[in-house]
Amino acid sequence: MRQYLQCGRFGYNLAQRPLVMGILNVTPDSFSDGGRYQGLEFAVERAEQMIKDGVDIIDIGGESTRPGSPSVPVDEELRRIMPAIYALRELGYPLSIDTCKPEVMREAIIAGADMINDINGFRAPGAIEAVKDSDCGLCVMHMQGTPQDMQAQPEYVDVVADVIAFLRERIDALLAAGVARERITIDPGFGFGKSVEHNYALLRSINRMESELGLPVLAGLSRKSMIGAVTGRSVEQRLAGSLAGALAAVAQGARIVRVHDVAETVDALKVWQAATTNNQ
Repeated sequence: MRQYLQCGRFGYNLAQRPLVMGILNVTPDSFSDGGRYQGLEFAVERAEQMIKDGVDIIDIGGESTRPGSPSVPVDEELRRIMPAIYALRELGYPLSIDTCKPEVMREAIIAGADMINDINGFRAPGAIEAVKDSDCGLCVMHMQGTPQDMQAQPEYVDVVADVIAFLRERIDALLAAGVARERITIDPGFGFGKSVEHNYALLRSINRMESELGLPVLAGLSRKSMIGAVTGRSVEQRLAGSLAGALAAVAQGARIVRVHDVAETVDALKVWQAATTNNQ
């Protein structure tokens, strides 16, 4: 099984330890921290704090993908993220860009992005063409529907098998275009067109996904409604549940966790590793 991820200028041996991807939303309307880091100065300060806290990858998003959120025009998304990319690349840490628009992918890669994180699985016309000739990492996520309607009534025959089949098809499309396997990470898309039961079925099946597809899994559960459904906590009170979710994902085989709370997640993973190393 592949244990390596090529992420632009950076390479990771994923057998050594799970990676922490820190979320940096430069949007006015993200579900958890919308508007907090919208200004460039605040975005840079937040990124610098995440680096101090031990982040491995910083994921910049210029369009909210919370349930029911409207699409953002290309020009507006570029206006939000490009200054952040140019400013943050000087920090010397891998930058992931959370986008599903080919035009944004191209501009981000030119500006020095190390990964493209696409909730739409590179299905948009021109998306694969926008990334195939670069060396950046690619995160392929599963989503049923669109952010506008994905939570209306998600249905599956078998959610785990269906998600795996979708990811396999998208992986094959990337490989057929000449993308190296070492560039690809997969994401089951927690909360993107899934019920609470679907989400936890997928969480319990991360090891199966990695085994069947032969690629590392990224898990993004941080502060999501699947945490709130179990704990009864509001978004701002979901730290403990989010840490438990991240550790559960890693225990199931996730190689990257995408989180809001970097310092706390890094500490939790250090303790988890210390407690489990001799048993592996």
